[in-house]
Amino acid sequence: MGPDAQIALLWLGFAGSHLLLSSRAVRGRLIATAGELGFQGLYSLVALAFFVPLAWIYFGHIHAGVWLWEVGRGPVLTWGIQIGMGVAFVMIVAGAISPSPASIGGPSGEIEPRGMFRITRHPLVMGIGLFGLLHLLPNAATSDVAFFGGFAGFAVVGCWHQDRRKLVELGERFRAFHAATPFLPFTGAGTLRGLRELGPVALVVGVALAVAVRWAHRFWT
Repeated sequence: MGPDAQIALLWLGFAGSHLLLSSRAVRGRLIATAGELGFQGLYSLVALAFFVPLAWIYFGHIHAGVWLWEVGRGPVLTWGIQIGMGVAFVMIVAGAISPSPASIGGPSGEIEPRGMFRITRHPLVMGIGLFGLLHLLPNAATSDVAFFGGFAGFAVVGCWHQDRRKLVELGERFRAFHAATPFLPFTGAGTLRGLRELGPVALVVGVALAVAVRWAHRFWT
């Protein structure tokens, strides 16, 4: 089995375990048995059990397999990816600073959509998905597509599943937030207003992280 197939299977295991553990029936039983902290610990351990070998295999086989497409790496593509990475990290930082009611462990009470939530109700995970999509443009070997495509695929499937669970569990407390916020980033009517409302911490830290990752990129490619 080639590294691309191994990476794809590990992503399926990562996503499948995530959906299983966060499902209402399984999550409820585990929390009743081990408590909220125990559940979070188990959830993290299972995620690491899949993601660590996934990353290990990929970084041992970067650009392995068949090359599926070719995109010229000119200044337009390079700067476009860098700007996109800045956006992705701002989304991730904003989601980490203010967890969404749609995320695991997010606030369950009513919340006024503001800032990043006008852009997407899943800023952290969708930011990770955008990170994956941007890396697909210049990295088109099958191992690259399996690895980076997994981030984007998991973001969409994981966020969709989380929405379905929250709509059932929280009912009307979540429905208003769900109706007022877009699923995919930058597709809602309030995107421009959300950009104006973004706090300086998310912007500064997100851009700084993007610059730091770009600087460190030379050491693992």
